[in-house]
Amino acid sequence: MTMTATDDLVRFVTNLSFDELPSAVVETTQNLMLDWLGSGIAGRHLHPTPCFGRVVEGIAPGEGACDILTGASRRSSFAASMINAAAGNIVEQNDLHNASILHPGAVVFPVVLALAQERGLSGRDTIVAAVAGYEAGIRVGECLGASHYRCWHTTATVGTLAAAMAAGRAMRLDHRSMLHALGSAGTQASGLWAFIHDDADSRPLHAAKAASNGLLAAALAQQGVTGASDILLGRQGMGEAMSDCIDADRLVDGLGRRWGVLETSLKYHASCRHTHPGADAFVSLCKDERLAMEDIVGVSVGVHRGALDVLNPSVAPETISEAKFSMGCVLGLLAHYGSAGVEAFTLDTIRNPRVRDFAKRVTMAFDPEVDAAYPRKWVGKVVVTTRDRRTIERRLDHPKGDPQNPLSEEERLAKFRCLADAGGLREVEAVDRLIDWTQTLSQRDRVGSLMQWLA
Repeated sequence: MTMTATDDLVRFVTNLSFDELPSAVVETTQNLMLDWLGSGIAGRHLHPTPCFGRVVEGIAPGEGACDILTGASRRSSFAASMINAAAGNIVEQNDLHNASILHPGAVVFPVVLALAQERGLSGRDTIVAAVAGYEAGIRVGECLGASHYRCWHTTATVGTLAAAMAAGRAMRLDHRSMLHALGSAGTQASGLWAFIHDDADSRPLHAAKAASNGLLAAALAQQGVTGASDILLGRQGMGEAMSDCIDADRLVDGLGRRWGVLETSLKYHASCRHTHPGADAFVSLCKDERLAMEDIVGVSVGVHRGALDVLNPSVAPETISEAKFSMGCVLGLLAHYGSAGVEAFTLDTIRNPRVRDFAKRVTMAFDPEVDAAYPRKWVGKVVVTTRDRRTIERRLDHPKGDPQNPLSEEERLAKFRCLADAGGLREVEAVDRLIDWTQTLSQRDRVGSLMQWLA
């Protein structure tokens, strides 16, 4: 079963064609690409993105055909994949697939855009390559299960395989070469959650390496370099090493019928996704009960085990990165400013005494019901205690941005404009052109440069 499952998944993404894609998949993929592009623009000048640019210049110097989101130059596909993937992971608004606990766009689109520009791909071929990366990565993440996520950052590990399948499809590798690409990607897959305890810069490093290592694996396979025939489920492979709840059936679940692209969520708040269920339940409760910040003396957020493993307990974060992983700070921003978008996270706002005072009133508690639903459903549960001694509970099954609770088109485009503004791209015409470019990608005979709108 195991080798058949891996082989079937690889065969599916190898043979995937644009004509097989439902119109909803095409439209959603274009929307997801715009969402990633916004995150990349917002993070393009923030630390540590410039560091990646300087290091990559030394490793892979010289110009190429691929855009760097800084708008400063065009580089090789390897360099562009690494730098742009790092940029897209700074502001914490990249998409998420719940059941696989994977940010697929963060690693797929940097590779797909670079190869499309380098190889002169059409918009249709670009979309097919992106869908191949999403469908493969999502199923691999589901196969490895939630236990993998306890120590391993799925976007780093599974993301390497997703990037390899996207790259391999863009390169039009045959089935055998795609298997080798998967093997070479899997043996490079790494990325541990240890960085979270030190507020280290490893999160963008994870995405950068997943994207560039996936591209490397596909390029090596194209040159005849072989990889393990079943890196996922074979002896001493990823499954044996990185999970204790392998489900091989997930690799082939609904191939060609169930589309992981359509199950992917857009992030509304600019914080770790584990804060979103509780944040949205809190916002809903406060709105319905007409509660102001001063009315609340305590908030208990029921969370799953993964949230306790990843979120930091700090109520007084000193950096924006720390704040994005603090439930107390996120709820404090929402209570005081009414927003936890990218514009809400500044050193002044996260250090605001009122925000910090509110954060002290927020606690997290393991909730068995929430944990049982995770990761297929990210349930939000809060209990709010008020100054007039009321105890009010709220449950929310789908955070804002889930397919079951989607952003409206107006909200989706407003998010992109806000991210573009955060990245210094304030020319309305340029922003509109980028929106139009992604929304009409399937109609383009050739994917060209975006540089004239990025500078």
